[in-house]
Amino acid sequence: MSTLRLICWNVNGLRAILKKGFLEYVFQEQPDILCIQETKLQEDQLPDEVSRIPGYRICFAFAERKGYSGVGLFSRTAPEWVERGFGISRFDAEGRILIAGFPVFDLYTIYFPNGKASDERLRYKLDFYTACLDRMKKSIEDGREVVLCGDVNTAHREIDLARPKQNENISGFLPEERAWIDRLIAEGFVDTFRMFSGEGGHYTWWDQKSRARERNIGWRIDYFFVSEGMAGNVAKSSIHPGVMGSDHCPVSLELDGVQI
Repeated sequence: MSTLRLICWNVNGLRAILKKGFLEYVFQEQPDILCIQETKLQEDQLPDEVSRIPGYRICFAFAERKGYSGVGLFSRTAPEWVERGFGISRFDAEGRILIAGFPVFDLYTIYFPNGKASDERLRYKLDFYTACLDRMKKSIEDGREVVLCGDVNTAHREIDLARPKQNENISGFLPEERAWIDRLIAEGFVDTFRMFSGEGGHYTWWDQKSRARERNIGWRIDYFFVSEGMAGNVAKSSIHPGVMGSDHCPVSLELDGVQI
Protein backbone atom coordinates (compact mmCIF):
# COMPACT_ATOMS: atom_id res chain seq x y z
CA MET A 1 0.00 0.00 0.00
CA SER A 2 1.36 3.41 -0.94
CA THR A 3 1.95 6.00 1.77
CA LEU A 4 1.74 9.75 1.18
CA ARG A 5 3.96 11.84 3.49
CA LEU A 6 3.21 15.48 4.15
CA ILE A 7 5.21 17.97 6.20
CA CYS A 8 4.00 21.36 7.42
CA TRP A 9 6.32 24.01 8.88
CA ASN A 10 6.09 27.68 9.82
CA VAL A 11 9.60 28.68 8.77
CA ASN A 12 9.53 32.23 10.20
CA GLY A 13 11.20 33.69 7.13
CA LEU A 14 12.19 31.54 4.16
CA ARG A 15 15.34 33.46 3.33
CA ALA A 16 16.46 33.29 6.96
CA ILE A 17 15.88 29.55 7.31
CA LEU A 18 17.81 28.83 4.11
CA LYS A 19 20.91 29.75 6.11
CA LYS A 20 19.92 27.26 8.82
CA GLY A 21 19.74 24.02 6.85
CA PHE A 22 16.27 24.19 5.30
CA LEU A 23 17.22 22.64 1.97
CA GLU A 24 19.28 19.96 3.67
CA TYR A 25 16.20 19.08 5.73
CA VAL A 26 14.02 18.84 2.60
CA PHE A 27 16.59 16.65 0.81
CA GLN A 28 16.86 14.41 3.87
CA GLU A 29 13.13 14.00 4.48
CA GLN A 30 11.95 13.91 0.84
CA PRO A 31 8.27 14.53 1.65
CA ASP A 32 5.69 14.04 -1.07
CA ILE A 33 4.21 17.40 -0.11
CA LEU A 34 5.79 20.20 1.94
CA CYS A 35 3.71 23.14 3.13
CA ILE A 36 5.38 26.20 4.63
CA GLN A 37 4.03 29.32 6.28
CA GLU A 38 5.33 32.79 7.14
CA THR A 39 7.70 33.00 4.18
CA LYS A 40 8.05 36.80 4.55
CA LEU A 41 8.95 37.54 0.94
CA GLN A 42 7.63 38.73 -2.41
CA GLU A 43 7.69 36.83 -5.68
CA ASP A 44 10.74 38.72 -6.96
CA GLN A 45 12.62 37.80 -3.76
CA LEU A 46 12.18 34.05 -4.13
CA PRO A 47 15.68 32.50 -4.00
CA ASP A 48 16.71 30.49 -7.06
CA GLU A 49 17.66 27.46 -4.97
CA VAL A 50 14.09 27.27 -3.67
CA SER A 51 12.41 27.59 -7.05
CA ARG A 52 14.64 24.83 -8.45
CA ILE A 53 14.42 22.09 -5.81
CA PRO A 54 14.80 18.90 -7.86
CA GLY A 55 11.66 16.80 -8.13
CA TYR A 56 9.19 19.37 -6.80
CA ARG A 57 6.56 21.66 -8.29
CA ILE A 58 6.19 24.84 -6.27
CA CYS A 59 3.54 27.48 -5.76
CA PHE A 60 3.32 30.43 -3.39
CA ALA A 61 0.88 33.03 -2.15
CA PHE A 62 2.45 36.39 -1.34
CA ALA A 63 1.15 39.19 0.85
CA GLU A 64 0.67 42.64 -0.63
CA ARG A 65 2.66 43.99 2.33
CA LYS A 66 6.39 43.38 1.97
CA GLY A 67 8.22 41.09 4.41
CA TYR A 68 4.97 39.75 5.82
CA SER A 69 3.05 36.49 5.99
CA GLY A 70 3.14 34.28 2.87
CA VAL A 71 2.67 30.53 2.32
CA GLY A 72 4.22 27.98 -0.02
CA LEU A 73 3.59 24.48 -1.33
CA PHE A 74 6.13 21.99 -2.72
CA SER A 75 4.71 18.81 -4.24
CA ARG A 76 6.13 15.93 -6.25
CA THR A 77 3.10 16.07 -8.53
CA ALA A 78 1.60 19.34 -9.69
CA PRO A 79 -1.84 20.06 -8.22
CA GLU A 80 -4.75 19.92 -10.62
CA TRP A 81 -5.60 23.50 -9.64
CA VAL A 82 -4.56 26.11 -7.07
CA GLU A 83 -6.45 28.94 -5.38
CA ARG A 84 -4.66 31.70 -3.48
CA GLY A 85 -7.49 32.84 -1.30
CA PHE A 86 -11.09 32.45 -0.18
CA GLY A 87 -12.30 35.00 -2.73
CA ILE A 88 -12.54 37.62 0.05
CA SER A 89 -10.13 40.48 -0.56
CA ARG A 90 -9.51 41.45 3.08
CA PHE A 91 -8.18 37.95 3.72
CA ASP A 92 -6.61 37.16 0.36
CA ALA A 93 -4.46 40.32 0.39
CA GLU A 94 -2.39 39.00 3.29
CA GLY A 95 -1.07 35.96 1.41
CA ARG A 96 -2.15 33.43 4.03
CA ILE A 97 -3.99 30.92 1.88
CA LEU A 98 -3.17 28.19 -0.62
CA ILE A 99 -5.80 25.65 -1.64
CA ALA A 100 -4.57 22.92 -3.97
CA GLY A 101 -6.64 20.25 -5.66
CA PHE A 102 -5.24 16.71 -5.80
CA PRO A 103 -7.05 13.65 -7.16
CA VAL A 104 -8.97 12.71 -4.01
CA PHE A 105 -8.54 15.65 -1.65
CA ASP A 106 -8.24 19.41 -1.41
CA LEU A 107 -5.17 20.54 0.50
CA TYR A 108 -5.43 23.74 2.51
CA THR A 109 -2.16 25.22 3.74
CA ILE A 110 -3.02 28.23 5.83
CA TYR A 111 -1.14 30.75 7.96
CA PHE A 112 -3.91 31.86 10.28
CA PRO A 113 -3.79 35.40 11.70
CA ASN A 114 -2.49 36.30 15.14
CA GLY A 115 -5.02 38.15 17.28
CA LYS A 116 -2.73 39.64 19.91
CA ALA A 117 -2.13 43.07 18.38
CA SER A 118 -5.58 44.56 18.95
CA ASP A 119 -9.28 43.87 19.31
CA GLU A 120 -9.57 44.61 15.58
CA ARG A 121 -7.02 41.92 14.71
CA LEU A 122 -8.76 39.43 17.00
CA ARG A 123 -12.02 40.11 15.15
CA TYR A 124 -10.18 39.68 11.86
CA LYS A 125 -8.79 36.35 13.07
CA LEU A 126 -12.21 35.06 14.11
CA ASP A 127 -13.74 36.17 10.81
CA PHE A 128 -10.88 34.44 8.96
CA TYR A 129 -11.62 31.25 10.89
CA THR A 130 -15.25 31.40 9.80
CA ALA A 131 -14.31 32.00 6.16
CA CYS A 132 -11.88 29.08 6.21
CA LEU A 133 -14.43 26.63 7.60
CA ASP A 134 -17.06 27.83 5.14
CA ARG A 135 -14.64 27.21 2.24
CA MET A 136 -13.71 23.74 3.52
CA LYS A 137 -17.37 22.83 3.90
CA LYS A 138 -17.79 23.73 0.24
CA SER A 139 -15.06 21.20 -0.63
CA ILE A 140 -16.95 18.56 1.37
CA GLU A 141 -20.23 19.48 -0.32
CA ASP A 142 -18.48 19.05 -3.68
CA GLY A 143 -17.64 15.47 -2.71
CA ARG A 144 -14.02 16.15 -1.86
CA GLU A 145 -11.97 15.11 1.16
CA VAL A 146 -9.92 17.80 2.91
CA VAL A 147 -6.47 18.02 4.47
CA LEU A 148 -5.91 21.22 6.44
CA CYS A 149 -2.46 22.11 7.72
CA GLY A 150 -0.79 25.19 9.04
CA ASP A 151 -0.12 27.52 11.91
CA VAL A 152 -3.60 27.90 13.41
CA ASN A 153 -2.26 30.34 16.05
CA THR A 154 -4.49 28.80 18.74
CA ALA A 155 -3.87 26.04 21.26
CA HIS A 156 -6.99 23.91 21.54
CA ARG A 157 -6.98 22.49 25.06
CA GLU A 158 -5.06 22.96 28.29
CA ILE A 159 -2.74 20.08 27.38
CA ASP A 160 -1.76 21.99 24.24
CA LEU A 161 0.29 24.62 26.05
CA ALA A 162 2.66 24.52 28.97
CA ARG A 163 1.05 27.31 31.00
CA PRO A 164 -2.70 27.39 30.34
CA LYS A 165 -3.72 29.33 33.45
CA GLN A 166 -1.28 32.16 32.75
CA ASN A 167 -2.52 32.45 29.17
CA GLU A 168 -6.28 32.03 29.48
CA ASN A 169 -6.81 35.75 28.71
CA ILE A 170 -4.22 35.90 25.93
CA SER A 171 -5.06 35.62 22.24
CA GLY A 172 -4.08 32.15 21.14
CA PHE A 173 -5.95 30.55 24.03
CA LEU A 174 -9.10 32.63 24.32
CA PRO A 175 -12.41 30.75 24.68
CA GLU A 176 -13.76 32.14 21.39
CA GLU A 177 -10.62 31.02 19.53
CA ARG A 178 -10.65 27.56 21.06
CA ALA A 179 -14.37 27.30 20.28
CA TRP A 180 -13.58 27.48 16.56
CA ILE A 181 -11.46 24.31 16.83
CA ASP A 182 -14.36 22.70 18.73
CA ARG A 183 -16.62 23.68 15.84
CA LEU A 184 -14.14 22.34 13.30
CA ILE A 185 -14.14 18.98 15.05
CA ALA A 186 -17.94 19.04 15.40
CA GLU A 187 -18.12 19.47 11.60
CA GLY A 188 -16.24 16.16 11.24
CA PHE A 189 -12.62 17.28 10.99
CA VAL A 190 -10.07 15.26 12.94
CA ASP A 191 -7.02 16.58 14.79
CA THR A 192 -4.67 13.88 13.54
CA PHE A 193 -2.01 14.22 16.23
CA ARG A 194 -4.61 13.48 18.90
CA MET A 195 -5.41 10.20 17.15
CA PHE A 196 -2.06 8.97 18.46
CA SER A 197 -1.34 10.94 21.63
CA GLY A 198 -3.58 12.20 24.41
CA GLU A 199 -0.70 13.56 26.46
CA GLY A 200 0.53 17.08 27.12
CA GLY A 201 4.09 18.26 26.68
CA HIS A 202 3.99 18.15 22.86
CA TYR A 203 4.45 21.62 21.41
CA THR A 204 5.20 23.19 18.04
CA TRP A 205 6.06 26.80 18.95
CA TRP A 206 8.28 28.34 21.62
CA ASP A 207 8.96 31.98 22.45
CA GLN A 208 12.50 32.79 21.33
CA LYS A 209 13.04 35.79 23.59
CA SER A 210 12.68 33.76 26.78
CA ARG A 211 14.59 30.72 25.44
CA ALA A 212 11.44 28.73 26.15
CA ARG A 213 12.41 25.91 23.80
CA GLU A 214 15.24 24.80 26.05
CA ARG A 215 12.72 24.34 28.86
CA ASN A 216 9.91 23.08 26.57
CA ILE A 217 7.60 25.89 27.64
CA GLY A 218 5.61 25.90 24.44
CA TRP A 219 2.32 25.84 22.58
CA ARG A 220 0.87 23.31 20.12
CA ILE A 221 -0.52 25.63 17.46
CA ASP A 222 0.51 23.86 14.22
CA TYR A 223 -1.86 21.13 13.08
CA PHE A 224 -2.86 18.59 10.49
CA PHE A 225 -6.64 18.13 10.33
CA VAL A 226 -8.38 15.76 7.92
CA SER A 227 -12.01 15.42 6.98
CA GLU A 228 -13.88 12.50 8.50
CA GLY A 229 -13.70 10.45 5.32
CA MET A 230 -9.90 10.47 5.37
CA ALA A 231 -9.44 9.55 9.02
CA GLY A 232 -9.14 5.89 8.12
CA ASN A 233 -6.18 6.67 5.87
CA VAL A 234 -4.17 8.33 8.64
CA ALA A 235 -1.21 6.08 9.45
CA LYS A 236 0.89 8.50 11.50
CA SER A 237 0.87 12.11 12.70
CA SER A 238 3.95 13.50 14.42
CA ILE A 239 5.62 16.59 15.85
CA HIS A 240 9.36 17.07 15.30
CA PRO A 241 10.71 19.33 18.07
CA GLY A 242 14.32 18.38 17.33
CA VAL A 243 14.25 20.15 13.95
CA MET A 244 15.68 23.63 14.44
CA GLY A 245 15.82 26.77 12.33
CA SER A 246 12.52 28.44 13.25
CA ASP A 247 10.58 29.28 16.40
CA HIS A 248 8.18 26.58 15.18
CA CYS A 249 9.03 22.95 14.47
CA PRO A 250 7.66 20.84 11.62
CA VAL A 251 4.65 18.55 11.95
CA SER A 252 4.04 15.60 9.65
CA LEU A 253 1.22 13.39 8.42
CA GLU A 254 1.32 9.99 6.71
CA LEU A 255 -1.70 8.78 4.73
CA ASP A 256 -2.00 5.19 3.58
CA GLY A 257 -3.67 4.36 0.29
CA VAL A 258 -3.65 7.96 -0.96
CA GLN A 259 -1.76 9.09 -4.03
CA ILE A 260 -1.10 12.40 -5.74
